[in-house]
Amino acid sequence: MKVVYLTQPGKMQIEEEPIPEVRPGNVLVKIEYNGICGSDVHFFKDGRVGDNVLKGKFVLGHEVSGTVVEVGENVSGLKIGDRVALEPGYGCGKCEFCKTGRYNLCPDMKFFAAPPVRGALQEYVSHPADMCFKLPENVSTMEGALVEPLAVGLHATGLGEIGLGQTAVILGAGCIGLVTLLAAKARGASKVVVVDLHEKRLEFARNMGADHTVNASKNDVLGCVKELLPEGPDVVFETAGSAETIAQTPFLVKRGGIVVLVGMAAQSEITYNFFQAMEKEIRIQCVFRYRNLYPTAIAAIASGSIDVKQIVTHKFSLEESERAFSTVVDDAQNVVKAIIET
Repeated sequence: MKVVYLTQPGKMQIEEEPIPEVRPGNVLVKIEYNGICGSDVHFFKDGRVGDNVLKGKFVLGHEVSGTVVEVGENVSGLKIGDRVALEPGYGCGKCEFCKTGRYNLCPDMKFFAAPPVRGALQEYVSHPADMCFKLPENVSTMEGALVEPLAVGLHATGLGEIGLGQTAVILGAGCIGLVTLLAAKARGASKVVVVDLHEKRLEFARNMGADHTVNASKNDVLGCVKELLPEGPDVVFETAGSAETIAQTPFLVKRGGIVVLVGMAAQSEITYNFFQAMEKEIRIQCVFRYRNLYPTAIAAIASGSIDVKQIVTHKFSLEESERAFSTVVDDAQNVVKAIIET
């Protein structure tokens, strides 16, 4: 099979390797789509995400879907030919966090493209069957690759306690910002303001249900939000993973509100005004991936409650992987979601 390696920041190469063997409890999946995530881009551009620093060549990719081509021993519920979305992480199953349903916090979590665990930017993957979720007939495998980012948006809005009639500001109109917008609207948010530097992305946000948008390259964000929401939003979602936007959050949110930090910055330490946070008695809620949400995300897509197809702007082949990542980096204003078709 073909495997795409990141050999150094900005450089990729394709190598040939044996197809993985299928262990008991696993299925072999022919990968059809890989979504390019912000953390993948940080690795490609900077060689690191926070404290995770790449050492040597590495395989990226964790937003994946495909078709089951082989079933291992002791697997029930899946068969050859089933189309599946792969939840990229699985815990030990024995620790406090796994046993209380918070497996995303498992200290022994194995997660695609989280060093030292290799990612899925390759033609075949062997993966635990209970982390492969069958897609309904009316959900494509391309949509299946978008279940992962949608799960992040659902988790973020759940932790942000968004409900009927509430207001929100979303900083960043990339993929995660837009799925957070879709999730907030699906949960009943009455007014959502989306902020970004690029007008093309803000146009996507408006088409996807944003009530107001603010172009941060041309406007005073704090002033615009104050005008739109005089008391501040109930919830601020930071999805850009930028030190500057993270620092804005305590100034934007209303007193007693919630700041949800979703985006992961390249650097691990960021200056933050805790006086603002404490004076307003806000809650700062951090998001680390998601948990127990793949069935919900798939059901939302299948029912038509959430349309994820609209966020895809660019498609590439596996052989074009380096160009795909370079395009995401160099043409950020026009790329909302890029996917690689295997």
